[in-house]
Amino acid sequence: MEISEKTALQRQFFKSGKTLDPAYRLSALDRLEKAIKSHEQEVLEALNKDLGKSEQEAFMCEYGLSLSELNHMKKHLKKYARRRRVKTPLTNFLATSYVYKVPYGNVLVMSPWNYPFLLTMEPLIDAIAAGNTVVVKPSAYSPNTSLAIKHIIEEAFDEAYVSVTLGGRAENCMLLDEKFDYIFFTGSQRVGSEVMQKAAARLTPVTLELGGKSPCIIDRDADIKLAAKRVVFGKYLNLGQTCVAPDYILCHKDVKTEFVEAVKAEIKKQFPDALSENSGYGKIINEKHFERLLGLIDSSKVVLGGRSDRNTLKIEPTVLDNVTYEDAIMQEEIFGPLMPILEFDDLDKVLADIDDRPHPLAFYYFTNDRKKAERVIKKCRFGGGCINDTIIHIATSDMPFGGVGASGMGNYHGRSGFDTFSHSKSIVDKKRLIDVNMRYQPYDSFKLKLIKIFLK
Repeated sequence: MEISEKTALQRQFFKSGKTLDPAYRLSALDRLEKAIKSHEQEVLEALNKDLGKSEQEAFMCEYGLSLSELNHMKKHLKKYARRRRVKTPLTNFLATSYVYKVPYGNVLVMSPWNYPFLLTMEPLIDAIAAGNTVVVKPSAYSPNTSLAIKHIIEEAFDEAYVSVTLGGRAENCMLLDEKFDYIFFTGSQRVGSEVMQKAAARLTPVTLELGGKSPCIIDRDADIKLAAKRVVFGKYLNLGQTCVAPDYILCHKDVKTEFVEAVKAEIKKQFPDALSENSGYGKIINEKHFERLLGLIDSSKVVLGGRSDRNTLKIEPTVLDNVTYEDAIMQEEIFGPLMPILEFDDLDKVLADIDDRPHPLAFYYFTNDRKKAERVIKKCRFGGGCINDTIIHIATSDMPFGGVGASGMGNYHGRSGFDTFSHSKSIVDKKRLIDVNMRYQPYDSFKLKLIKIFLK
């Protein structure tokens, strides 16, 4: 079926009003859950083929989190969809005020290759829960997972309700030329800018989940061994191909040597044989990104790692020390298993430097001083983050996830996801018994006095 036919069919289906019923949405989520579970092995194998993910990592970071979001929505959907009564001001005497959550209509969800299952399913689940019809466009860079997603959605839904469009840039362009009521995009800043330009031409609202260079600060009073363990986990998960990975490390000069040695020890412990075929370490998504990453490695600054295997597209965990902001690796989001370490001695200057740069999607701070941590978190602008850990803030449906500034706009997960795909419709139900006359023409001094009294 042609793309234009799919979107026309979905617009017509939305007009039928079926998706307005929360019970219908719950039934849809039940069908989706059943289809996901029936294709579990296909999904896990696809993630291994596309990104080399082990079964444990694929389940922990993609498949399991998708089911967690789905179960959250099934549990809370009716509450989220319920109309909410709000306070009515005295100026609207004898009236009742409500806010209704209503779906936008026909939604486009465009997902990336780095977490191709999770970052397709989570916004899809939220969009369905909110009552929309959905066109899903997974990434062409992860073809096996995209095909598994297609099988799941076709098993669970008619194309008039939820459909999948496979393909690359040409299909992206065709979809963005169609009329949608909402667009949800996860990917790079460059493509996000193109999506926003296309959406602006039709005044279509968007959520953009992008990325950026997310800093990780190791202060002088941090628990260095624990910090190294958690930073290594977050940095090299999925070979660093994670939008919220700690992009670079800012380490206090008094503890930098200790931290570097602790990182080396942790890498040897967590990834003892990263380049071997059965290491479970994963691989870079394609040759283009493999070559890009090799170009960011300054061999004179490598203190651990640096080796690669072109045949398997693996780059071992690599640490670069004595890095400066002028180095090539600091000019773009790394999105790979390279850890640049910069040194600092003035925390306030570091925070000012971070705040002067494009606002990152994530921010991590390691310290044992709770008051200082609170000050740092309040000072910097970023999407979300952790104190004394990395990445784990995204693994809950009870907190919104999203960027700010260059790292994106809007958020989702749980209630925030439901709200993202819903319009808040405000309604005042005015009674007919009494009609206060002060708002009507002609105006006079007495009415003005009343208005001032009521509106103060």
